[in-house]
Amino acid sequence: MKLGLRLDLYRAASLRVPVELVREAETLGYHSVWTAEAYGTDALSPLAYLAACTERIKLGTAVVQLAARAPATLAMHAMTIDALAGGGRVIVGIGVSGPQIVEGWYGQPWGRPTARLRDYIEIVRKVVAREDPVTHDGAEISLPYRGSGALGQGKALKSILHPAAPIPIWIGAGGPRNTALAAELCDGWLPMGLPEKGVEAYRTQLDEGFSRRADGKGEADFEVFTGCTVRITDDVEAVLNGMRPLTAMYVGGMGSASHNYHRAAMARRGFPEEAARIQELWLAGRKEKAMAAVPLEYLEQGTLLGSPERIRRRWEEGIVPPGVTGLILGTEQPEAMRLMADLAS
Repeated sequence: MKLGLRLDLYRAASLRVPVELVREAETLGYHSVWTAEAYGTDALSPLAYLAACTERIKLGTAVVQLAARAPATLAMHAMTIDALAGGGRVIVGIGVSGPQIVEGWYGQPWGRPTARLRDYIEIVRKVVAREDPVTHDGAEISLPYRGSGALGQGKALKSILHPAAPIPIWIGAGGPRNTALAAELCDGWLPMGLPEKGVEAYRTQLDEGFSRRADGKGEADFEVFTGCTVRITDDVEAVLNGMRPLTAMYVGGMGSASHNYHRAAMARRGFPEEAARIQELWLAGRKEKAMAAVPLEYLEQGTLLGSPERIRRRWEEGIVPPGVTGLILGTEQPEAMRLMADLAS
């Protein structure tokens, strides 16, 4: 079982990169460190900083937002950071976000996100491959651009920078179409709302995607990383209760009544009625009641909390869903990181 370290920099009002924690993860043999973005700290800049502070731990995004930058720009960022890091260390995880951010923050239409994601990934692949000047005639994105306002002078170009190494591309997704797309086009999948049944819950979508792969790779070459919060504590219930506000905000308010992927993720994990109720309360302005409606059983599904003995027991009982190849840990405790390294080994 590969271990990653999750950095929740994206939701903080000020930026502090926990370099020593990341170095501890590297010393312990952790596979990767992961950043994200919403509408504050971006996911890529901290990885460039960490590239200078570490030697071998992989640097991943879980996830960069599709609407935040053009596909060629993401490829440029990834190749630059990987070159700074020495090559073979960057993993690009991409997600579509939701209409609230895409239209409200980036000023772009929601459109057809799955078609756009396909075009986006294929363009990033072409830029990094440097086989030919990049052209693409997609349903959502075309290069060179010939749409409204174009002068018709666009030229197919090839990256001046040669990539230091191939750059894996993963998709963060929970819906069926983007999950199938991950299996078809990508090197890995960051599932959103993976149920206790694990990867088999998406067997139809994954098989569909693998059947369409052009490179001949299959599930044996495909990574699936999910998340887990880990904390050594004497008061498990207090920690779980402390998770209610953020969970209620995401399930209830991170999106709209019709588009909320966090609500859908909670439903996939076995709590559809509770998810609907939390959203109803949150959107009605009854936030305290929404927080109280978050089931403790749901919170504990994605956590390892308590004494080292309790954490070890829950690990041995099988908290990791079947089919998962890596676990991205959310923790600020070096002692918890050391415990998890021992358990995963």
